[in-house]
Amino acid sequence: MSENDPIHGCLERWKQNLRGELDGGLDAILHEDVVFLSPIVFTPQEGREITKLYLTAAGGTLGGEPEASGDSGETTGGFGYTKRILDGHHAMLEFETQIDGKYVNGVDIITCDDDGMITEFKVMIRPLQAINLVHGQMKAMLEKLSS
Repeated sequence: MSENDPIHGCLERWKQNLRGELDGGLDAILHEDVVFLSPIVFTPQEGREITKLYLTAAGGTLGGEPEASGDSGETTGGFGYTKRILDGHHAMLEFETQIDGKYVNGVDIITCDDDGMITEFKVMIRPLQAINLVHGQMKAMLEKLSS
């Protein structure tokens, strides 16, 4: 693992985006052919526009803004990354949050190309109670964003 690995710059831009500080937002970090793999939808979602829709809906569903450092293991009651593994073109970021008083734990698995553009974004969530809750809220958020 090297600090020169493309995933390091990619994650810096991802954190800037989460804070609303990345010029161009998701368009500046998502490859036009990005694939989004949802914990809810069986079929991979292909392309920048649909991925933006899902990531925007997830942000509205999971709530809060991730901690700026992402390494402290602490959250402020909202969404926060608690652990991260970075290597080459890949990152695995564990997160925690609460929705309607229920604990949600998950992992974002991000793959980028040599230019640091996200080519695949996979989300996994546990426990089952959290999956069911996120499913209902994501459905409502996607309907709202699509109208």
